[in-house]
Amino acid sequence: MENYDLVERIDSEIEKRSLLKHPFYQMWSEGRLTVDHLQGYSKEYFQLVKAVPAFVQNIASANTDPAKVPSIEENLKEESEHIEPWARFAGAMGVSQSELASYSGAAKTNDAVARMMSLTSLSFEEAVAAMYAFEAELPKISRSKIDGLMKFYNMTGRDALNYFEIHEEADVRHAQVWRDILSAMPAEKREKALAAAVESLKAQNLLLDSVQEKYVGNSMYC
Repeated sequence: MENYDLVERIDSEIEKRSLLKHPFYQMWSEGRLTVDHLQGYSKEYFQLVKAVPAFVQNIASANTDPAKVPSIEENLKEESEHIEPWARFAGAMGVSQSELASYSGAAKTNDAVARMMSLTSLSFEEAVAAMYAFEAELPKISRSKIDGLMKFYNMTGRDALNYFEIHEEADVRHAQVWRDILSAMPAEKREKALAAAVESLKAQNLLLDSVQEKYVGNSMYC
């Protein structure tokens, strides 16, 4: 394994633990979720969406290279701007702004978000790896969500789709920032970075487990 490029190793883990393989996203892409399921998802996933700027702020705070400041700060600015489009998506699903704001998250959801916060509070290198594992697949996931919303749920308006349209483009750039840092990472820091990426993927899957269990139920996994 030592001869593998770090980014390739993380990409391999992303493929192995892909969120698109999770039962909840598979049901989404097949049109087997109800609007009630999507409403629940919008509330649970919002717990992560509103925490992402803090994840990137943790990276910014740990960074010691002035050359990296502009790209990290741009990522942070954009992540802060993504909260409102998610709120509009939830609204398009029928979740009021007050309901979204007051919802505090299921236990597993909050555990998943806490794990991500912890990972991005580790070393700079581990935090970058955790965020790369979070953002690298999001463009593909966003396209899958858009396709499902349009095909099966007749959701074609800007409020329903804009968050995912933004991430289909923005996370290509965001992931590239993290990829560039990972590609130049010293050999002695790569194993910890890889481990953080794997834990990030586990946390992301845990959040979907939370949504599946709370709103869909195990009986509908297959």
